[in-house]
Amino acid sequence: MEIVLISTKSKYLEICSLFNLDNIYESFKQFSSMKGNLEAKIFAVNESISSHELSKLKNHFDKIKISSLSLYSNNRETVLSGKSLKINSTFYKEQEIKNKLLLFKSKNKDDILHEGPVRSGDRISSNGNLCIIGDVNPGAIVSAKKNIFVWGKLLGIAFAGKSGNKNASIASLYLNPLQLRIADVIAIGPKDKPKNCYPEIAVVDKQTIIIKPHLIETKN
Repeated sequence: MEIVLISTKSKYLEICSLFNLDNIYESFKQFSSMKGNLEAKIFAVNESISSHELSKLKNHFDKIKISSLSLYSNNRETVLSGKSLKINSTFYKEQEIKNKLLLFKSKNKDDILHEGPVRSGDRISSNGNLCIIGDVNPGAIVSAKKNIFVWGKLLGIAFAGKSGNKNASIASLYLNPLQLRIADVIAIGPKDKPKNCYPEIAVVDKQTIIIKPHLIETKN
């Protein structure tokens, strides 16, 4: 079973595979901070899923307050199970479902550009670099496998190098986060507000996160 979560506000796209419905809680941990303006789509190919199993899944979706839930399957029993729970369920042929899923996967680009503020409770994650034009407010979480660039105020939580890359960095025009993390190195944000009027960057140096001026080199 493949699950696609779409944020209609930030165009954020998350795709995960759910292999064991008995262990739903562990699979949903990654979505715990995603709230509001979310659409969820379930793709079940050649799977017979009971209404009891779907009910457990639906309960977890309800906890993250999605705006709509849809089910696509080539198994008629699965579709009937979904309809019994008032889930928008549609029967498709196997190849049709695979084509729809492939379309979503093609949109799941590595680098993400988000324009606008990231509000409390929002979460944006990138499989590459993440560039945000706007403020990241307290209570918001942003993460990326590579680097994070915030052209605004970084006041929430930022996690770069989430694949273990200690060469990743976090840059912002106003760096005053609740927490910074690069790979497995974690630092709590400073108590005092930044006094500088220039961009800063956080990097790992000898297993410690340090903050320094973000100087952009130019060629003459």
